[in-house]
Amino acid sequence: METTKTHKSKLTDSITASERLAAIVDSSDDAIISKDLTGIVQTWNAAATRIFGYTAEEMIGESIRKLIPSELQSEEDEVLRKLCAGERIDHYETERLNKDGSRRYVSLTISPLRDVSGKVIGASKIARDISERRASARARFHLAAIVDSSDDAIVSKDLDGIIQSWNHAAEALFGWKPEEIIGRSVLELIPEELQSEEPEILAKLRAGTRIEHYETTRLHKNGDRLDVSLTISPIKDPEGRVIGASKIARDIFENKRMQQTIIDSEKLAATGRMAAAIAHEINNPLEAVTNLAYLLSMDETLNDTARSYAQLMLDEISRAAHITKQTLAFYRDSTRPEPADLAKLMDNVLQLNAPRLKKHSIEVEVNYENTPTVFSFASELRQVFANMIQNAIDAIGSDGKICIHIGPEPATKQDSPRVRVTIADNGPGIPKVLRHRLFQPFFTTKGSGGNGLGLWVSHGIVTKHRGVMRLRSRTGPDSGTTFSILLPVAGISKVKQVA
Repeated sequence: METTKTHKSKLTDSITASERLAAIVDSSDDAIISKDLTGIVQTWNAAATRIFGYTAEEMIGESIRKLIPSELQSEEDEVLRKLCAGERIDHYETERLNKDGSRRYVSLTISPLRDVSGKVIGASKIARDISERRASARARFHLAAIVDSSDDAIVSKDLDGIIQSWNHAAEALFGWKPEEIIGRSVLELIPEELQSEEPEILAKLRAGTRIEHYETTRLHKNGDRLDVSLTISPIKDPEGRVIGASKIARDIFENKRMQQTIIDSEKLAATGRMAAAIAHEINNPLEAVTNLAYLLSMDETLNDTARSYAQLMLDEISRAAHITKQTLAFYRDSTRPEPADLAKLMDNVLQLNAPRLKKHSIEVEVNYENTPTVFSFASELRQVFANMIQNAIDAIGSDGKICIHIGPEPATKQDSPRVRVTIADNGPGIPKVLRHRLFQPFFTTKGSGGNGLGLWVSHGIVTKHRGVMRLRSRTGPDSGTTFSILLPVAGISKVKQVA
């Protein structure tokens, strides 16, 4: 009797296990299908109906090829070949057809089914619907492509300010390659005096606040400063928590340059209107002063020194009248360029500035080295030299030194012979960030003490004479600034006769 009971118990357990397996298969979220070696469907669970649209009655006894797009039918031949060889196929991603003809992305795992002797008699197939995952991945790839091809720098960072992503435009704008900057602090891009901006930005981001069109300055890898407009948005996780920020940086240098050009043009137009009135008002008293200076210079009671001072005064009054008329191109110089002795012009300027140099205890070292004669408008070059000397005095303040050198510049294959005029001071130097603006109109480093026109006018005069003006400056220890003027040693035809 016991033997019979035990046998019945095992039979009951076996049936229960089979039912349990069937229940697992039928309740699975993945389609679980079995087929024979000719591809005829043998079993079909509920998930297969949900994914592909066919009921079990519609598919059992039908070929599995019913689910395979025509261009992918060769896949089934390869699958059957591997199954007959006893191979298993894991996580094979492909496309299959729904009952309505639409396509669905699936991940397939296919295992051989064996009989009791181990012979392969068919296959079990688990199909997982990955359409949403593929669509999500496609959307991510699409967004990534948009970000990577954007003309604006797009950067992401975490809430500690550590850079997480970096597109091609960011590399072009800031000079850093992704592998160089990802993982580093965004402070690498922010000038030291503006780094207080970052904590404020992070605080706003943590609060979920978006920052739009914020104009500021950022740093290139080489240290250059960049004018940028920033739009910064919080990045949130699926629960809505802020986990980082995306930052779009747009280079606005050209916009600012155009705005500044418009402003400068308006200033120049206003200055031009004033210049016409000033020239008219000043010329009359200048003529009177000129006559008085002439009478003074002819006074026989004057000694030679006083007479030379009177002559110098006449020359400067004449130059003042010339500059007044010439201001901002309202006067066209009708005279022709003439041979000029640059050393004599420089001595003349130094003599005029001697009282100021003495007052500020500034030493002047002069070196004239076989200076060639150049054709020029002498009064204009005197104006350039005067501006350079006055700038050097202003830069030094007191107890400094100005070194002046005038001499021939060796000719090169590209250039004809030139003469070089160098004026160097040992003042505090010009910060690197300001140097590129020195020759712009109305820009000055002197605050209210300058009008920002001296270097701009001087540069224009040197260019008119087909020359070149160069700047070299350093700050800190051994500071100082050197202006070099290169003028061609050429005939009259080489000088533009324009104001």
